[in-house]
Parts: sequence; structure tokens; C-alpha cells
Amino acid sequence: MKKFRKVLDGLTTSSPVNPGGSPACGSAAGTPSTAPTPRELEIQETLMSEHFQICKTVRHGVPYQPTALAFDPVQKILAIGSRSGGVRLLGRPGVDCHCQHESGAAVLQLQFLINEGALVTACADDTLHLWNLRQRRPAILHSLKFNRERITFCHLPFQSKWLYVGTERGNTHIVNIESFILSGYVIMWNKAIELSTKTHPGPVVHLSDSPKDEGKLLIGFESGTIVMWDLRAKRTDFRIHYDEAIHSVSWHHEGRQFMCSHSDGSLSMWNLRNTAKPFQVTFPHGKTQRDGRKESCKPILKVEYKTSRNSSEAFVVFSGGLSYDKAGRRPTLTIMHGKAITVLEMDYPIVDFLVLCETPYLNEVQEPYAVVVLLEKDFVVVDLTQSNFPIFENPYPMDIHESPVTCTAYFANCPPDIIPMLYSIGAKHKKTGYSHKEWPVSGGTWTVGSQTYPEIIITGHADGSIKFWDATAITLQMLYKLKTSKVFEKPKSGDVGRSAELVEEDPYAVQMISWCPQSRIFCVVGISAHVILYRFSKHDANTTITSLEVRLQCEMEDVISPSDTENTPYFSDPSGHSPQPQPPSPRSNTPDSVRDSIPCLKVKDRMIRMPPGYQAELVVQLLWVDGEPPQQITSLDLNSAYGLLALGNCNGLAIVDYLQKTILLCMSTLELYGSADPFQRLTRSPRKNRQSTSGTHAPCVSESHECSNAVCFFVTAGPGRKLSLPTDLKTDFGTVENSFSRSRSSSVSSIDRETKEAVTTLQFAESYGRKSDTLPTPCLWVGTSLGLVLIIPMSIPTDEQERQEDPVTVAPTGTVLMLKGSVLRFGFLDCGGALINSPYEVWRDQHAPDDSDRPRKRKLVNFSPSSSQEASGDGDLAVVCSERQAKVFFMPSQACLYVHNITESSFVLRADVVSVCNSVCLACFCANGHIMTLSLPSLRPLLDVSYLPLTDMRIARTFCFTNGGQALYLCSPTEIQRITYSQEMCDNLQEMLGELFTPIETPEAQNRGFLKGFFGGNAQTFDREELFGEAAAGKASRSLAQHIPGQGGMEGMKAAAGGVVGELARARIALDERGQRLGELEERTALMMTSADTFSKHAHELMLKCKDKKWYQF
Repeated sequence: MKKFRKVLDGLTTSSPVNPGGSPACGSAAGTPSTAPTPRELEIQETLMSEHFQICKTVRHGVPYQPTALAFDPVQKILAIGSRSGGVRLLGRPGVDCHCQHESGAAVLQLQFLINEGALVTACADDTLHLWNLRQRRPAILHSLKFNRERITFCHLPFQSKWLYVGTERGNTHIVNIESFILSGYVIMWNKAIELSTKTHPGPVVHLSDSPKDEGKLLIGFESGTIVMWDLRAKRTDFRIHYDEAIHSVSWHHEGRQFMCSHSDGSLSMWNLRNTAKPFQVTFPHGKTQRDGRKESCKPILKVEYKTSRNSSEAFVVFSGGLSYDKAGRRPTLTIMHGKAITVLEMDYPIVDFLVLCETPYLNEVQEPYAVVVLLEKDFVVVDLTQSNFPIFENPYPMDIHESPVTCTAYFANCPPDIIPMLYSIGAKHKKTGYSHKEWPVSGGTWTVGSQTYPEIIITGHADGSIKFWDATAITLQMLYKLKTSKVFEKPKSGDVGRSAELVEEDPYAVQMISWCPQSRIFCVVGISAHVILYRFSKHDANTTITSLEVRLQCEMEDVISPSDTENTPYFSDPSGHSPQPQPPSPRSNTPDSVRDSIPCLKVKDRMIRMPPGYQAELVVQLLWVDGEPPQQITSLDLNSAYGLLALGNCNGLAIVDYLQKTILLCMSTLELYGSADPFQRLTRSPRKNRQSTSGTHAPCVSESHECSNAVCFFVTAGPGRKLSLPTDLKTDFGTVENSFSRSRSSSVSSIDRETKEAVTTLQFAESYGRKSDTLPTPCLWVGTSLGLVLIIPMSIPTDEQERQEDPVTVAPTGTVLMLKGSVLRFGFLDCGGALINSPYEVWRDQHAPDDSDRPRKRKLVNFSPSSSQEASGDGDLAVVCSERQAKVFFMPSQACLYVHNITESSFVLRADVVSVCNSVCLACFCANGHIMTLSLPSLRPLLDVSYLPLTDMRIARTFCFTNGGQALYLCSPTEIQRITYSQEMCDNLQEMLGELFTPIETPEAQNRGFLKGFFGGNAQTFDREELFGEAAAGKASRSLAQHIPGQGGMEGMKAAAGGVVGELARARIALDERGQRLGELEERTALMMTSADTFSKHAHELMLKCKDKKWYQF
């Protein structure tokens, strides 16, 4: 606990601006503020550095650029490897774990130690890794780095501790899984092929042991050579030389025949009785041409040959093999069952697939029940038990990237009823036709933790769609999808170019979203300079969408020195150069050569039936001006209690009353400053003559003889209605600090020459707009790219009837605060240091049937313009964060209490005032990858960790913080990474994650019967230890591979103790100890027997010695 005391009286030098006058009459500069100012500020800050720690929690979405696939048929766990070195482990919903190789090398192959809780990964840097999965966060136990050969294929037989490793040179090495050391047993390529062969057979592309005899290893070389190697005799049983390159091999479960897939699109069947030639060659997709030849086909990259007990016909599943002449066809997976051939078209190229079978034993009838298909950007499972082969409904969020993600938002501790409501609406639009069976990847265990609260993630996409996701308890499930493109008319062939000049592709792409969970009002900013406002309803409705058009365009001349304007009053030029807005010229008179006063997209102007869910109510569009497209919107905020919406870009600011469907304010930022512009820039743009909005809602400026020091704005709030906006724009800036450089600008000689000042952030709040205010009132805080902050007070009618009819008064005061760099975020605290939440309207369904018992009035929370909370008279604290620094101001005196320069060498990308551990702090993410937290209000650094360098603008666009110490960003185009910066959540993370390994008994092998065994049907087993152990095979060359212990530290040691290798080692140690004890017992018994014999001998000798002696001779 730390107590901060600040004497606020006399801090005039800390205030960036001198106080302005009241709106009723002008006041002299430097007039002391009449707002009550406490003698001292006592705030107890509870947050310490110990409360913060950075930790990744969970990753959602399909792995980016996947490369490999594996499945444990007993544990029911799936593993996916990626090109960036990541491994994703999936089980039942909630069991989802991401691991990362430190080297970042691509994962070539994955091999589960079936039902042992371990996984072997082979990477592109020729390193093998053994992962322990018996802990919630898997760790590497051993690594083996090959120095002289490149790994191409791996095979681990079921219930074996010896891993076969094929290399690019054609050699096959054997690795002991327990010790992760190479065996001296090596199958050299020149011994595997015939000595008469003059060419190298190529890399090893396949390794598998015979289902009939584990002592026989089938080796497939890329050139088409297949060798059956007898491990005991260390020689080949047979060799096959085929003309076409081999891609994969699959055995029949009886071990008498196998199938190969080739580069010419053919499948060849081989019988072990006659290996001279294949007994069957088929081209599944190759038709016979007129000349009798088969048409050329693409390679079949993989084939699986599985038998079923219920059918005499086997399943043959393969990928590829289509003919070359069928251009444009999508990638396919083919399922052959008897004479039936089913071709399944996929949306993306197939990376790998696996046929899931009931048994882990290769020498039993396989009973396939599903096919897992790994695509480049998706992951699907096909049900083989139904004739139409439907797919399973995927419980994982693998469609995040269905359209590229353009923005994200993260909301923690949402109202508890909103998730079930969104789910009930979204469930009505779900796809059908899925398999009715349970999801087959069902391994692991997961339970919802005790410390859970409703969380929602919202993603905006390039096609204009919005997705709401339930992110409660580290899971992710889609709730509801909204398509913003339905608001607009489809562009006609002749009108396509109008929006194309602004946006080459994706004219509906979502740039920004603003959501009020309490009122359920939702705003979307599109890339075509439009804003759509939605309301939520559980009922369908037939409505029309109101469209407002805003002409927000401004040009500025070069800087005019103060001497040129000291005798010229602002806004006094009666000529056409005055910035007085006038109604626009009719749209029909606009020549085609110059687009003017037209939006980029056309809103539907007819009655539309809207289904339950989010229903569009209002669209605000920026217009073309003199042939130039509107600038993209850079900031947005809405407040449901005020009924207002604010948007800004590099040209200015617009405030919209969405209850009355009118535009209250449409001005450039310079006009907001008035004569209070700290850089003394003036606008002299002819196009400001036409500054207006569409229709009858045209703002105009009228001179008033009653206001000598103020300008009165009259803005029409409806047909025939005008309102007056008195604004005091005369403020002295003698004490303004101006010794700073613009953010991300290497050399700016004079910031005064800036011609465009973008509005970078907006926030409605109950605050003090003037120094003379005694109570907080509704205000709009405006932050700009030059580090300036403007406060715009508003007067909003409180009565519901008056709110619908009377105008809202907007009064820019010219109040300016200054920071270094572009302003990013505002936050407000009371004098006790607690966060002041913005007022909001309680949600009510406007389209619900009329109910006399339920009033239809608006219910507002934390909104009272006339009087605020009890401590309102004491003022409040405004937190302002920019790209370079953070400041805390005391309002209404505007005294700067605390300043902290966040960074000098970089700049802040994202900043949020968040709640953590029942307190508040300022969280920042910088472009150099640092995540920082600062205490409030003292701005003490609590956390500064170099977490993630900005390698892609995608991260900057999608990074966001939320309450509870959580954050997220798009770590790849297809994946969302969630992290926490809370120590409490890091401590509880183990409870929140799922268990990957559950103790399950390995199914027993089937009893094949006496006759089958008698006639040679039984698989032959042998002791691999006798062949591959050090005693028989010797040691491998040390220069061939290097053993690297796991880097997990104590966690890795604990993992080893609980993992498969630890279990095996412990079992062996226990056996050794038992044998040692038995040996010791034997030795003790022998010693006792020897001692007894000695005693008996000595006793006998003593007896003989004393036998003839008389008693008196002793």
C-alpha cells in the first residue's frame, strides 16, 4: 500500500492551458478556476510489481502453414505440426495445447508413443525431440541432432522403444526412445540394394514393419525401389524395382500384401509370394484415351489401405491422382470401397490425412471409422461409417480466418445473459448435414475452473462480416455472425469503379468496432468511410435504414503568422473564403467527370425484413469532395445513455445523434480550436463553402451581434428546427508547452506546418469541460495525432420526451491539453482512484410486442447531467495516454499531477485503462514488443517485459487488452493468441488448462485362434533389445548425432519423472533393485550357510578333542 499526497493549490505551471470563460459571456484569460479543489489527494494504490507476469494462455484457430499430422488411437489425442515449429495438441473441447520448438524449424513428422503420453517430433533442422505429454504444459525431455544426414522419414512400431529413422542418403538408423541415443545397428543403402545397381535409390520415403513379422522392415526409396529387410539376418528378403517414384506404402493387416502410391497417379498392389511384378495396377482417376493409353494424372501423395470386419471389401483412401486436363478443380480426397468411388472436394490443398481405426494393432482387422484431413487452412473429419460420408461438426474454432481478420475486440466480465442470447440467435443459422456421431478426437480431460466470468471476443473481417465468440474459460466457440454487406446495394457493373478507386478489394472490410454490452448497441466502421449502427432484437422486423451523409473534407493553407491576423477577427471574412458551411449542390447536377457529394456505397433505401439478432438502424457515410474520395475513419465512440455517436478522421470530427437521426457537429479540428489553436493555423479552403451533410440536416454558421467574444453555431436538428451552440473559442495559450517532436517523425523542423491533424481517439464521459464547472456534465474528449486533447461539453435533455424532440447542445470550448505523440486512450478515475465507467442505457427490445405491464421508457445508468455521484464536487482524474507518454490531469482545474515518458526509442501501439486485482492500471503495448503496465494515478512502472517484437502490422492492428489481466492478438493469419499479464491468472492457469493424458489400459490383442496360428497367420515377435542394444550392435559414431538434454529445468525433471521414459526407467531400476536385493539375500544366505558349516565343524572338532577327557581334566 502506498499513499500519495499532492497539494493542488498553486499548480498553475502544471496546467497546459489557462482557464477559459463561461459560455454565457467572455472571460479574461488567466481567470482562476471556480471549481472546488481539494487541499490534498489521498489515494491508496494496491497494485505492485508482484501482481504482474506475462504468460501465454491458449491459442485458437487452425495452425498456420501446417505440415504434419499424428493421432493416438488409444488416448484419442491429435497432433498437428506447422512450418514455424509449432505443435498443436487437440482433444475433447477444452483440451487444446500449443507447443513451440525454440529453433522455429518446420515440423516434418510426428509420432505418438501410443498410450504412453509422449510424442516424437522430427524437424527440418534434422533434430528429433521427445515431448512429455503427461503434464498440462508439455516439455521436451530429449533431443537428438543429426550432424551428417538429413531426416526424411520416421517410424515407431506400436509398443516399441526403438524408432526407425530414414535419411536423405538412403540409410536407416535406429534410436532408443528411452535414452534418445543412436544404436550401432545401421541399415546402409548400399547393403539394402543389389550390388549390381549403379544408381543411388534416393531418400527413404517409407518405413514400416511387417504386420506378420516384426523382424521384417519394409523400406521404400523415392526412386521406386522397395526392400524387405530382415532385421535378424541383416540381409534383404526381396527387392522391388518400379519405374515410377513412390510416395507412400500401406499394408494389408494380414501382412501378405501392400499397396503403393506413385507419382503418375497410379496405385500398385504387391503380393509377398511374387514380388517380380505387381499383381494389380490401377489409375483411379485416369481414363483410357482413344489410342489405348491412360491420360496423365497428378501424383497420389498418400494412400491408406484398411480392412473392415463388416465388409469383405477394403477401404482405400488417397489424396491427389486427378487428371491434369481437369484444370480449376479443387483438391480432392478419394474414398474407394469396393466398386464405389467417392470423391470429396476440399476448399484448400490437402497437407496430410489419417484414417482413424478402432485398434492400434496393425495385424488385426482395422475397422476404420473416420478420416482426419489436414488442409492448408482448415481441418475436417469425415465419417466413414455412413455411406454418404458426412463430415463431423468441428468443436474447435477452425474458421476464424474464413475471411481475413482485420480487427479484434476483447470484452471480459460481460453481462451474463448476453452469451446465451447470442448463441440462441446464432444457432438458428448453423449449417446442417453434419454427422450425428460424437466427435472422434475425444481425449484428455477438462473442467471449467472456479474463477470464470463471461468473456466475448469480436472479430471483424475483410468481407464485412462480424463474428461474436464465446471466450469464457480459455475456450472459443462462435456465437453469432453478422454480415454488414447486407446493408448496401450490390454494386452494378457500371458503378463498380466508384468504390474501387477507394478500395481495390473488399469495400466492406471492417476497420473498427465499438460495442456497448449493456445496451447491446453495436457500431462498425468500414474501410469505405462508413459507420453502421446496429440494435439487438430477439424479434424480426420490417424497417428501413436511415442514411446520413457527411461532407468531412478540409484543406489548409500554409501557416499565417500571428502578425498577419492580429487585427483580423476569426470567422469574419464575408467572402467565399469563409469557412461557413452551406448546403451542397444537388447530387443530380454533379457532372460525371468530377464526383462530388456522393458516398462510396449505396445504402438500401427500401423496406427490409431483418431477422432476429443485430438489426441495422443507421448508416453514416463520408462523401466524395471535388473528385477526391473520403479519408478513412480513424476513431469512433458511442454512448448509449447520451444517444450519440462520434467519428473522426484526418479532416475533422462529426457528432451524430442517432436517436433523432441528425448530425450535431461536422467540423475540422482547426475549427474546434478556433483562435485557441496552439500552432496558429488558419483554414482558407474554398471547399469549406460546401461543408455540410446530406438532405435537410445542413449545418450553417450565422453571425450573432449578441456574442462579441463567441461564435454561435446553428445546426438544424430536424425539419424546421434550429439550435444554438454558444462556444467560447478565445483562449490564451501563453503557458502551453510546445517543445516536443511529433511521434514517429525523424525530423520535423516546424510542426506548425502540419496541414492535416487526424482525430485519433474519442470518448464520451461525464467530466468537466471547463475550469469553471462545479459538476461533471456529458463531454466528448477528442485526441489528435499532434498530441492535443480537446474537451467538448454537451447539454443533453434528461426527459425522454424532450430527448426525442429537443436538440442536443454541443459547445466546443477550445480547452486544450498537450502530450508528446498521437493520443491513444482516455480514462477517468474518481478521487479515490476507482475507475469511472461511462453511463449507459439498459437494453430494451424495441421490436418486442407491446406489454402494458412493462414500460417502454429508456432506463439510464450512471447518467445525471444535473448532479453526479456524491464525490462529484471534488473533481476527478483524467488519464491520457499517447504514443510517447502518459499524463494524469486533475479536473476541472486541468492541473497535471503526474507525467511518465513511456518510451523514447519506440512508440505505443495500444493502450487501455484496465481493471486488475480489484484495482486499475494503464496497460501499454509498444512497437518494440514491450508490454508495460503503469499504476494509476501515480504512473509508477509495474511491469516492463520484452514480449513480442512487431514483425507484422497484423499484430499492431489486432492487439487489445481487456479487464482481468488478459490480452489477445492475431499471431498468424489463422490463429488468435491469448495471453495474460496477471500473476494471479498465471498461478491459476494449470487448473484452467486441460489434461492431455489420462490413464487408460491398452486394449488387448485379439486371440486369432489355434488354426490361424498353426497355419502361419500369427505375427512373429522378437526381442529388439537383443538386436539393437549396445551389447549386440555396439555404439554409434559420436559424430553422427548429438544428444541434447531437455531444457525444461525442474519442470522437465518432474516431467521426466512422470513421463513415459521416467516410468520405463523406474520400472527398470525397480527390477534392477529387486534383482540386487535378491542377489544380496542369496549372498547372505550363503554366508549364513558357510558360517553354520564353520560352526558345525568347530563344534565337531571341539567334541572330538574333549571326548576322552575326564571331568577333572577341564
